[in-house]
Amino acid sequence: MRKLIWTEPFKRAFRRTIQLKLELQTKIQYTLEQLAENPFHPTLHSHKLKGELSGAWACTVDYDNRILFEFVYDHKTDEEKISLLTIGKHDKVY
Repeated sequence: MRKLIWTEPFKRAFRRTIQLKLELQTKIQYTLEQLAENPFHPTLHSHKLKGELSGAWACTVDYDNRILFEFVYDHKTDEEKISLLTIGKHDKVY
């Protein structure tokens, strides 16, 4: 299981997303649990991004919402972690 790192932009986007649609909180929490367990689980539809977002990855929360993240290696603990970059509607995060 990988550790999730909540960046400040992700925290702000998470709060904004929850304010707009409170029922998404459960789906987001479930998606984050799956992401930590297995970032390539088929239900996440994880895919590598190109262009300006090259190096980042995206996964699906629901039809409209995505989570953008990066894999980061922590040399101190010798572990790979997942840095959560942002969350929101498809057209807003890409």
